[in-house]
Amino acid sequence: RRRNSPTDRRTMKLNIAYPATGNQKDIDIDDERKLRALYDMRISQEVDGSALGEEFAGYLFRISGGNDKQGFPMKQGVLTNTRVRLLLSKGLSCYRQRKRGERKRKSVRGCIVGADLAVLNLVVTKKGDAEIEGLTDSQVPRRLGPKRASKIRKLFDLSKEDDVRKYVVCRKFEKNGKEVSKSPKIQRLVTPIMVQRKRARKAAKTTAVAKAQAELAEYKQLMAKRIAEQKEARRSAISKRRSSRKASKKAEE
Repeated sequence: RRRNSPTDRRTMKLNIAYPATGNQKDIDIDDERKLRALYDMRISQEVDGSALGEEFAGYLFRISGGNDKQGFPMKQGVLTNTRVRLLLSKGLSCYRQRKRGERKRKSVRGCIVGADLAVLNLVVTKKGDAEIEGLTDSQVPRRLGPKRASKIRKLFDLSKEDDVRKYVVCRKFEKNGKEVSKSPKIQRLVTPIMVQRKRARKAAKTTAVAKAQAELAEYKQLMAKRIAEQKEARRSAISKRRSSRKASKKAEE
């Protein structure tokens, strides 16, 4: 009979993210007592950090996902701690559509935490008193900023009178020995040329409406004239027939 060696102990990697600083940290846990605090919990539930160790006392973590030992991802809404095969289509997690209207049956891991998980993703929702090295003690600068003008104003608390182009997040790097700066093209930016084009579109639309109304009035006038001509021609034809009948009756008498 094979004995359990120290390498056979269950080890789970916790990938902890702290959105406030943009940092992530991986922690390997092989203590079964600490892992039991995570078992039978679901995605989006919160875990008390003190159950994972004294260094996490006061912290609160939210389970955001994970992978089992074969690499299959956890899927929200699948209430089991095993692997299942689901028919997935466009718009569902754990699946990317290659052809239009395509559906595919794929293996996914349930959303309940179990011992078969290799990686568990956690997000810090409440910070404790102590700092965690590499997670809460340093700040990662934001590499990319928002592109839309309204979101730039919201980020920097700007008014409509402020120039958004001065506040866009710019990335600087060296290329061929020169320092080059790169910034995104601002979307939905109201510039004088955009106002002019909007004014031109509105004027063209107004002109087209006025032209259509004038042509409609001219068409109605022409139709009324043609109908009047037709009525006059019909009246003259009827009067001619009547006069011819009277003339023929007089001739017979």
